[in-house]
Amino acid sequence: MPAGFTPRDFYYLLPELVLTAGACLVLVLDVVLPRSRRLLVWAAMGTLAAAAVSLLAVDGVNTTVARDLLAIDGFAFFFKILFLLAAALTVAMSPGYLAVEGVRPGEYYFLILCATLGMMVMAGGIDLITLFIGLETMAVSFYVLTGYLRPNRRSNEAAIKYFVLGTFSMAILIYGMSLLYGLTGTTHLRAIATTLAAGDGGLMLPLAVLLLVAGIGFKIAAVPFHMWAPDVYEGAPSPVTAFLSVGSKAASFAMLLRIFVEGLPAFRVDGVGTAWGTPFGWTAFFYVLAILTMTVGNLAALTQGNIKRMLAYSSIAHAGYVLIGIVAGTTRGVTAALVYLMIYAFMQLGAFAVVVLMRRADIAGDELKDLTALSTTHPGAAVAMLIFMLSLGGIPPTAGFMGKLWVFGAAIDAGYVWLAVIGVANSALSLYYYVRVVVFMWSPDPGGESTPLRISPALAAVLIAAVAGTIGLGVYPRLLFDLAQASASTLGAVPAVGLR
Repeated sequence: MPAGFTPRDFYYLLPELVLTAGACLVLVLDVVLPRSRRLLVWAAMGTLAAAAVSLLAVDGVNTTVARDLLAIDGFAFFFKILFLLAAALTVAMSPGYLAVEGVRPGEYYFLILCATLGMMVMAGGIDLITLFIGLETMAVSFYVLTGYLRPNRRSNEAAIKYFVLGTFSMAILIYGMSLLYGLTGTTHLRAIATTLAAGDGGLMLPLAVLLLVAGIGFKIAAVPFHMWAPDVYEGAPSPVTAFLSVGSKAASFAMLLRIFVEGLPAFRVDGVGTAWGTPFGWTAFFYVLAILTMTVGNLAALTQGNIKRMLAYSSIAHAGYVLIGIVAGTTRGVTAALVYLMIYAFMQLGAFAVVVLMRRADIAGDELKDLTALSTTHPGAAVAMLIFMLSLGGIPPTAGFMGKLWVFGAAIDAGYVWLAVIGVANSALSLYYYVRVVVFMWSPDPGGESTPLRISPALAAVLIAAVAGTIGLGVYPRLLFDLAQASASTLGAVPAVGLR
């Protein structure tokens, strides 16, 4: 056993080990029992449930493991809960969709579990190499999942675009990491923070930060690094799009917070003054990205006729809202970002569950016109979609309203009043295309025929869970706020310089 790696580490890494074993089990079951689709679903769900139970065993722990490469803290705990929840809802909404598409589910569930494993490593990584390994595990899984519908040309095109642009952005990110390593002589984030706090990084530090912002900006689909998102979201299988828009985005934000708050607190501008001889720090980069991402995402979504592309641009806009909390830079700002990501998971996964419901043998179900008369063919799904659209638009008493209220409040509290004003204006603008979806659902079928839709028990459970989360966290958000605040307080290597 390598020096510094003890049996204690295996205990703290039990959720990741469970996911690894479960993914291998699913792959073996697919080979041994190729016709047992239901068994594969239960194996995947059982793996996620076992990982969640093992995660609860490390709740409240604040330590590092694996020779200080991974942090077991409240911040990682929060995101791991989010990832496991998103993966479980994705698996639950997938069986019927995969059956309609006529593809084998074994490798699909295996890749879902592998992507979740990569996300969990990203959330706990406090070393640049660890973060990169987690990111690659997640990204490669999504490259394959995006092109999983092999006979579908849109799926193949989306996978190629995602792979090419993803590898390009990865190269930029690694270049930024290598410059940071060259400046400090270490890849450990907390050691990087200590080194930079003790001396000037020169002109290479702003360049390293810029490259890191660009590389991570691609992963969170921030403007102008968002070009891949609409095509990939449209071409990928709908459950994969749902998981990609929630899990991958949240994991990338976790990595962003780890790198910039844990590793680069000295390069953050705290409202006034300068950073490293320049009039700005990484706050300025994210300030501009937040404005561009919110505005461009919402404006582009206004004209979309494909609901998956509309939700893609909506996802871009929501990344801008999360960036507001990061720009605030306070503990309250990071708390708001974590709260928003959890709330976003419920309403986004719920919306895509309705899109999955619309997929039938003869109907793709991803155009706005396909939602016509949904209030007649399936009133329950129509009401659920109404709740998700209102929540995405930030209408009370939904969770989306509370998330935006918390984010905008954190920005105002930190002195970024105009950023909050721009966020409110963008939120009002987004109501147009969200209400458009509602109008289609309550419009009568022009053909006069309305065949009732059938919904599987698993997909119905996903909709019920998503509605419960969207309404419940809007009416009583205190438990989520408390958990997020406790998680945010564990982040930050140098509290006097970073979080305040």
